[in-house]
Amino acid sequence: MKKIILFASIGILLFGTSCEKNLSAEDQFDKDTKEIEEYISNKKLDAVKTSSGLYYVITDDGTGNHPVSNDNVTVRYKGYTTDGNVFDQSDEEGITFNLQQVIKGWTEGIPYFKEGGKGVLLIPSKLGYGESGSGSIKPNTVLVFDVDLLEIK
Repeated sequence: MKKIILFASIGILLFGTSCEKNLSAEDQFDKDTKEIEEYISNKKLDAVKTSSGLYYVITDDGTGNHPVSNDNVTVRYKGYTTDGNVFDQSDEEGITFNLQQVIKGWTEGIPYFKEGGKGVLLIPSKLGYGESGSGSIKPNTVLVFDVDLLEIK
């Protein structure tokens, strides 16, 4: 009987330590921030951090106006993870959408760009797809987007 209890205890211990425990929202945000800051450092980016935890980089100022959070915009983009795995990208003509119909990181981030501007959005998971993920994007994934704001409609 003692052997059964011992083996059961060992099994529970091994199973419990092999499963990644869910982090609290605050711990996940801290983990995302560290990952983003490491990415910024490695890529030598000059990024600005917002109060929500979004980081953005303007590489070309553009000459037009800034959109507001409920505008329709046309954006050319490439989305990838911090390890470089591309999960989505538009064609050369870009894609048109309303800024209220996208992830929070885009609703907040795209208005930092002027029409004709280019840059990078670094989005913590809470402003992306969060703990549920989406398609090939795993839960709690930091997202990176190269963006060109082509037009405000």
